[in-house]
Amino acid sequence: MTDEELVWRIAGGSGDGIDSTSQNFAKALMRSGLDVFTHRHYPSRIRGGHTYVEVRAAGEDVASRGDGFNFLLALGDSFARNEREGAIYGDERAKPLYENLDELREGGVVVYDEGLLSADDAEDFEARAEENDWHVYPVDLRGMARERGREVMRNTAGVGVTAALLEYDLDAVEDLMRGRMSGDVLEANLDILESAYEAATEFEFTHDLRMPTGEHDEEQVLVSGSNTITFGAIDSGCRFIAGYPMTPWTEVFTLMSQYLPDMGGISEQVEDEIAAAALALGASHAGVKAMSGSSGGGFALMSEPLGLAEMTETPIVLLESMRAGPSTGLPTKPEQADLEHVLYTSQGDSNRVVFAPGDAMEAYEQTRDAFHFAYEYGMPAIVVYDQKLSGELKNVPASFFDRDPDPSLGATLTEDEIAEAAHHHSGKFERYTHDSETGAAPRSVPGQRGGRYLASGNEHHPTGHISEDPHNRVTQMDRRMRKLTSVRAELDERDHEASNQTYHGPDDAEYGIVTWGSNQGTVREAVDRLNDAGHSVKMLSVSDLAPFPATEVTEFLESVESALVVEMNASGQFKRLMQGELGRFGELLTSFLKYNGEPFEPREIVEGFESMANGEDVHGDDTRLVRAAGD
Repeated sequence: MTDEELVWRIAGGSGDGIDSTSQNFAKALMRSGLDVFTHRHYPSRIRGGHTYVEVRAAGEDVASRGDGFNFLLALGDSFARNEREGAIYGDERAKPLYENLDELREGGVVVYDEGLLSADDAEDFEARAEENDWHVYPVDLRGMARERGREVMRNTAGVGVTAALLEYDLDAVEDLMRGRMSGDVLEANLDILESAYEAATEFEFTHDLRMPTGEHDEEQVLVSGSNTITFGAIDSGCRFIAGYPMTPWTEVFTLMSQYLPDMGGISEQVEDEIAAAALALGASHAGVKAMSGSSGGGFALMSEPLGLAEMTETPIVLLESMRAGPSTGLPTKPEQADLEHVLYTSQGDSNRVVFAPGDAMEAYEQTRDAFHFAYEYGMPAIVVYDQKLSGELKNVPASFFDRDPDPSLGATLTEDEIAEAAHHHSGKFERYTHDSETGAAPRSVPGQRGGRYLASGNEHHPTGHISEDPHNRVTQMDRRMRKLTSVRAELDERDHEASNQTYHGPDDAEYGIVTWGSNQGTVREAVDRLNDAGHSVKMLSVSDLAPFPATEVTEFLESVESALVVEMNASGQFKRLMQGELGRFGELLTSFLKYNGEPFEPREIVEGFESMANGEDVHGDDTRLVRAAGD
């Protein structure tokens, strides 16, 4: 984190408007010319609790959360059920202040709602503030809001105070409010915003932090991974989704449910995840591009219909939005421990495609890839991501989404083509033909003349009739598995710039850092810092998990002396995947793991790399370094 950026954390209770306020503030900063990135933390308890959102803003590109933060706006928790320190969850009313102080940067700014602290707590806080050179501004935000509107509007008052202390003009914030509100609610919020701003200008400013400045060359939009997965699915022609709510997959399901009816599509919420995947599979069989998904526990229930999709060769796209497990685990916190679950769940040998996008733009492109390969090759394609990518917001050029839609059903035959295709003497279409070079067997859609076949979960004859003939079994299995080789060949035909893998850093770097999924932006920033500090480091972020990009990963690892493998799980699943796919490099790879429910910060990766390079051990409260085999 530099002095040229703002990392603003707004903290309060679930239900206090923390998320919406932070989104609006981030959008206002984006419209002011800044690059922004958000990080969201919220509890899983139904009864609510302490929540916060960070908004990182700078005049240059930011693609990760920062190292801590430098401005805290602490609102009391309006919905706190217990204010006693001895309670299980402590004094919940004051948590938005005292639970956020450990990560507040030295010299940072604190604005908090007056009345949160008891006399004893206030004394302790003042001592800590003096020790860390924090600049503290207690404000009666609740009173301001109550006087001019409603108490919940104190978050608006907090934004007004923030803007004044950072000498940031209110125009962008007010324009945004006018676009989202109207009538008495708008007038009350504008009154509170401006009154709080004016009141804060009366403070004696003891801090040096000011709002950074910047300018965009083109129009920007603020999007999350959930947004761009949705856009990618719609632009791929998806017009059916079935699902059951489960955090954090619910965000995509909700967005698709909002958009599809206006496009002639269908969204169905069903009784469980088995039904959801099966219903989407039926829609796809009937000739509609279809999707379903869930998070870890719900995706586990999809194993049976996933196997049915593989055997019947029915195209389908599934989403798996990872969260910390096992079981319910930490349902609102990010983790990358479902990798092996996604790769191997189902029955028997698998022939699925799996992508793990690293940022919002990749989420759009790789969702479109998932639909392409699913419908061209007649197989399941899975997009695996996590709570971090699902909810974090980043500005992206609006022009990025200027793409042609793809409504085609892929490898589907016309009636004229069906008439020329092989048929059994009974008249049934030989849908599961033996003689496909790519492994893909083009299909008919129910209702087409001459296209009758059986779609059975049993091993089958080319017409779909059950067959236990050994030769047929081997022939069909080999053909289905050829699809993975064909998909990999098609992906490898792309030039380096179009690869789904992301590279960063000097080509001739001595050391490497390898990661996957949502760690990408954080690792990228860490690589820049390490090179600025005199190290020689480059990065590879892998998105193609199945079929694995063996050539690209091998070339990268052969070019470095050693590599740090960064992932958010306790068992090093991605490192294990690399070694299993490549059969070597065991002595080259050191795992750097984090699994406490919080994503990496850039400084942690810098420290992890330096520990690896210096031969030091790391097993702190938040991260763990696991040495390469043989070290």
